[in-house]
Amino acid sequence: MSLWNQEIYYYNTKLDFEAEKLAKRLSRMLKEEKERKGKTGVVILCIGTDRSTGDSLGPLIGYKLKEMNTVNFTIFGTLDRPVHAMNLDEYVNILQRFYRNDLVVAVDASVGHKEHIGYVTLGKGALKPGLGVSKELRAVGDIFITGIVGSCGNYDPLMLQSVRLSVVMNLADCISSSIYLVEKLWRNAALI
Repeated sequence: MSLWNQEIYYYNTKLDFEAEKLAKRLSRMLKEEKERKGKTGVVILCIGTDRSTGDSLGPLIGYKLKEMNTVNFTIFGTLDRPVHAMNLDEYVNILQRFYRNDLVVAVDASVGHKEHIGYVTLGKGALKPGLGVSKELRAVGDIFITGIVGSCGNYDPLMLQSVRLSVVMNLADCISSSIYLVEKLWRNAALI
C-alpha cells in the first residue's frame, strides 16, 4: 500500500482513541531513528492550511502542541503560522540550515480508501505533501504521521472543502495527545 515500500502502522480513531498505542510506537521510532541518524532533537513539522477544513489537520495539531507547552520538540506549523504549499520550501531550507541535528516528524492530512477515513498512519521516511490533490511538493521528514480525512477517488482539491470538521478534530486530538504522551514519557524518564 505504500509508495515508498515502508512499514506503515494504522490507528483507528473512530472506534478507539488509540493515542497510547500511537505514542508508544512513535516514542520507539523516534529513539531508534535519532540513534541511527545521530540526531539530538526533534522537530514536529505540521503541514496544511486553515483555509480548507480537510487540510487544517496540521495547523490544528501545531496549535494544540503549542498550547501544551512541549519542551522536547520544536513545533512548526500552527493556525497563526501555517506551513503550506506556498512556504514549504522556505521551511525545508530553515530545517536544513538551523535544525540539521534534529529528526523531522512531518504531520499532514491525507486521503485514502473510504474505509480508512478517521485513521492515523505512522511510518519511517519522508512525507510527500500534496499527493492526494495532485500537487507536486518536496518530500520532507524522517518520520511521518498522517490523518486520513477523505477518500482518494478523484483527487479533487475541492473534496478537502467538504471534509467534516469532526473527523479532522478527532484526528487532531489523537495525534496531538500521542505526541504529548511521548513528551511526558521522555520528561519522566529524564527524572529517573
